Amino acid sequence: MNNAKSKIFDRKVVIQIKERICETPEELVDSELFKRVLTIMLSELGRRQSRLLDIFNNKNLITESDTAILISTIRALIKLPISQVPSIVPQSEQFTRDPHLLEEFLRYFYNYWRNFDRFLICHSSDDDLDKRPYRTFHTSAEQLMHLVRAVWRSVYDNVSGCHPNIFRQVSSGAGVAAITTTKALLQTAGYESLNAIPVIRDIMLFPPLVIDPPMNKRTGQFIEVADNPLHRTKLNPDEWLCYPARIGDMLINLYFHETFYDLGFALTNLFELADDQVLAHKKPDAICLFGLQGSALDEYGVFPTVYFDDNANNLLVGAIPGRPEFGYFGYLKKMALTLHNICVMKNQRLPFHGALFHIILKTGKKATVLVMGDTGTGKSETLESLRVLGDDIQDIIVIADDMGSLDIDSSNRIIGYGTEVGAFIRLDDLQPGYAFGQIDRTIIMNAGQTNARVVLPITSYKHVVQGYPVDIVLYANNFEAVDDAHPAIREFPTIQKAFEVFRSGAAMSKGTTTSSGLVHSYFANVFGPAQYPGLHDEIAKRYFHTFSATGLFVGEMRTQLSIPSWEQKGPEKAAHALLDLIRSR
Repeated sequence: MNNAKSKIFDRKVVIQIKERICETPEELVDSELFKRVLTIMLSELGRRQSRLLDIFNNKNLITESDTAILISTIRALIKLPISQVPSIVPQSEQFTRDPHLLEEFLRYFYNYWRNFDRFLICHSSDDDLDKRPYRTFHTSAEQLMHLVRAVWRSVYDNVSGCHPNIFRQVSSGAGVAAITTTKALLQTAGYESLNAIPVIRDIMLFPPLVIDPPMNKRTGQFIEVADNPLHRTKLNPDEWLCYPARIGDMLINLYFHETFYDLGFALTNLFELADDQVLAHKKPDAICLFGLQGSALDEYGVFPTVYFDDNANNLLVGAIPGRPEFGYFGYLKKMALTLHNICVMKNQRLPFHGALFHIILKTGKKATVLVMGDTGTGKSETLESLRVLGDDIQDIIVIADDMGSLDIDSSNRIIGYGTEVGAFIRLDDLQPGYAFGQIDRTIIMNAGQTNARVVLPITSYKHVVQGYPVDIVLYANNFEAVDDAHPAIREFPTIQKAFEVFRSGAAMSKGTTTSSGLVHSYFANVFGPAQYPGLHDEIAKRYFHTFSATGLFVGEMRTQLSIPSWEQKGPEKAAHALLDLIRSR
């Protein structure tokens, strides 16, 4: 690993390579990164005077020479039993005199390394690594994983004097590996600096990934500003990566700083990665800068999550600061979707905040259902209940889990599109065991905290952009109990009443943002429509008129998600009612 550049910060390890990674256990132990991780660990153990440091002659004064002798001892233990090491490595007796304590120390070191979020970036500027990604990942990420395991197992065997009979294939190399290239994605004047930022072309994950971002909820809104935030700062290409995302039929380039690598790479489970053909022939509709350093955005307010509408270049520019309080995946996801929603409104399409899915029953009946509503109102939870409860369901095709758009085709039909191939779901509100059933593909965030989330793929890009004629439009009401006077699903008496309810956007907060209690947001969508209410009202009225004219079922679904003890039973009841509605149509 001596030919690689590496950084250690905020419990993250970033390794950047252009050619090869280390190939032998000895190269691994002799690497600069190995020494730095060991030195940091020794410093942390020293601050609490850990008994593990009793392997040293003087735990209160560990010198660079002591560390070098320890590394030489570990290197020798790769091939030699502990009894032979003192004759090969002078002064190693201090470490070999108590094999049991040394074994504990080395086990701690192995787990200490694994507790970092570990990223491997393979730059493909000279040798087209992205043209042969499987080979590149095999000779980099998988090789590193096998080397780290091999070192640990060889050293353990030679220290303990025995072989384990249980082998756990834990993630021990990089948790995420990426192949990047440098591409000129923007030919627009004023944006040339972005072309120096490496563009992600391939990603390999070793799930489940468990990350612990500094925040577990989002606050504030995305506000429009009068000047381009890109021009307020200078980006260091060595610290940024670009994830070119297919969000619906849009191309939005998402740039993220190394501070937020864990959140940036979680995009892998959410948005389709644009291929070379798209990048060669499509101009980006928007860009987002996640993690701007310093005080570049401070003039915009306390929570400066902002966007700029560059009308001259037909490009939207979003920006989010790089401070810990913005270290939540929701900021990156929702900014990207805000930019998408503004773009579709400019094209006279209606954005929605909701779940869109196509249900096929075993009887042959079909329906495409749109459930609109705010965050935490039970949209995804009802969909998961359908998966579990629907014995007579042949198939459920997810088109949109959170955001999408509606269009009116030449036959005056309402056509629905999605944005994401994945879902960012509250762990608490899922069906028991569902996340664990998908754990081999899952990214888990803030486990054990309020609003713990998982990001996991749930559909294909083909279904996201195919376009499905919509049959049923429902508003998700999470705060009213179901009783004889308030059924789980009811049809609005008039389209005007429906428009009023959807426009009011009432919801009981579930703790996914810093809002609390019963709140109202314009069309339950502060991600674009709230920024352009005049334009959105004009579009929405036309679409609701078409809902009525074409005979769509427009109603309200009570999920009861915010009512104590109904977090799972409420969506189940709503799912049963929805199935009954589809059967009766």
